[in-house]
Amino acid sequence: MDGSEKEGKENKKITEVKVFPVPFPLEEVNENITITTNTSSSPSKEQIINQAFKFHSQGNISEAAKFYKYFINQGFKDYRVFSNYGSILKGLGKLDEAKLSTHQAIELNPNFTDAHYNLGNILRDLGKLKEAEVSYRKAIKINASHTKAHYNLGIILIDLGNLKDAEISTRKAIELNPNFADAHLNLGIIMKNLGNLKDAEISTRKAIELNGLARAYYSLSLIKYSDENNIWKDQLFSENILINKSKKDQVDIYFARANILHKEKNYRESAKYLKLANNIELDLNPSDSDKYINKSSILLIESDKKEINKKEPRNSSASIFIVGMPRSGSTLLESILSMKNDVYDLGETNILEESFLEYKKSKQNINLAKLYAEKVNNKTELNITTNKWLYNYQYAGIIAKYIPEANIIHCFRNPLDNILSIYRAHFQKRNEYSSSLADCAKIYLNQEKIMTEYKNRFRSKIYDLNYDLLVMNPNQEIKALISWLGWEWDDSYLTPHLNPRSVSTASSVQVRYPIDSKSVGGWKNYKEMLQPVIEIITKIDKYKEIIS
Repeated sequence: MDGSEKEGKENKKITEVKVFPVPFPLEEVNENITITTNTSSSPSKEQIINQAFKFHSQGNISEAAKFYKYFINQGFKDYRVFSNYGSILKGLGKLDEAKLSTHQAIELNPNFTDAHYNLGNILRDLGKLKEAEVSYRKAIKINASHTKAHYNLGIILIDLGNLKDAEISTRKAIELNPNFADAHLNLGIIMKNLGNLKDAEISTRKAIELNGLARAYYSLSLIKYSDENNIWKDQLFSENILINKSKKDQVDIYFARANILHKEKNYRESAKYLKLANNIELDLNPSDSDKYINKSSILLIESDKKEINKKEPRNSSASIFIVGMPRSGSTLLESILSMKNDVYDLGETNILEESFLEYKKSKQNINLAKLYAEKVNNKTELNITTNKWLYNYQYAGIIAKYIPEANIIHCFRNPLDNILSIYRAHFQKRNEYSSSLADCAKIYLNQEKIMTEYKNRFRSKIYDLNYDLLVMNPNQEIKALISWLGWEWDDSYLTPHLNPRSVSTASSVQVRYPIDSKSVGGWKNYKEMLQPVIEIITKIDKYKEIIS
């Protein structure tokens, strides 16, 4: 809020109260605003703005918004008003209006740091990450000591996969404010994703020391932490830690407890906390399983349509699409493939769907392969790319038909192990169905059904990668995969844990260690908890004997 204390006190002698109708009220409700003046005339620009700043500083956002809107409708201009009003609109979820108001603030005062910072926040919520990055950098250029701008820039860079620069921005935020617990937590996450697990532990513990952040406990529970100073574990399991905690914080704490207990092989207690965490998560974010199943059906029909431009031009880039369920071994696979020097891993990027929607919107007057290639070329000049947006399994038919250079690798594993791993994952984005065991089973079977259909139609384009076989016999399975791709063999493919690439998925810790088969059959430790899954899975002939 940008009304200074001095500005808030200028309207001192109050002798009369006047009421003026708001032409375009905030919530489309006819409301009045009360302007205090010391004369019988209409309120001045200064009186309106001071009243707005006063309400805003008192936390009375609804009243402040009315005054900001009234001020604007009178034709008055003040960059602070447009910026503050933009922040209020953002809080109401009116992002496009918030963006417009904040842009107006910047037009009035291009050197107003907070407006650039606020615009960055709005653009991030709109999903315009590159534009948000530009806004944060402008705020920093104007005020190099803007701690939150450095911090939020770090978040954007994490989302963009630029972890090295994210580390620099986050460390700068900590330099400016050494007690910034959230920045220490984010630095820990960055270090974990870069494979620097020792520094990740140090930073995350610092976040706990400063603020006891629930998210920090969860993040630390994912790391193969040292046994030094384990007081944080006692705090995690204390009764007091849940006092006055939000439901979101409770979810983090319960997942953290489940992870610790799992490592200690106390599976019964781990299951108890997994259920608590996922039940709350379902309450906060109901399952979206129907969305995935319906979309799969629509795209299956779409891939059956007669091609308008059947002969797509061959593209110089070879695109490898890694598809399947989350937690099916896809991160390990991507690490294996990106050991090849001329392979660029795109990570979890949804550019295929973006390309397809543009293709449909154009009424197929442009070709899909070209659209996709353009988006890929904006990210790398390397000839081979891996795209690990797993839900591209829904587009497997589209990919096979319209992108000639594409290869599809379908990752899968024992469904009980896969669903257990999904249920334990605590995803931060998407996958709301993951908190329902029954819905996980439904999605798994739907995904398998869809991929079976596509394999029947495009067998030569789709490779089956069984995670269980891969981790039990990596030498044989990796050599078979590399041969299918037509690549020259290199022993480095057998040591993906040495890959220096950054990893931002739920497997960011596991992928830093040599390939092992410890997770195979892990579902047996949670057999009682998995009964809803077993009941659904065993109705399918293929899996009738899965628990025997």
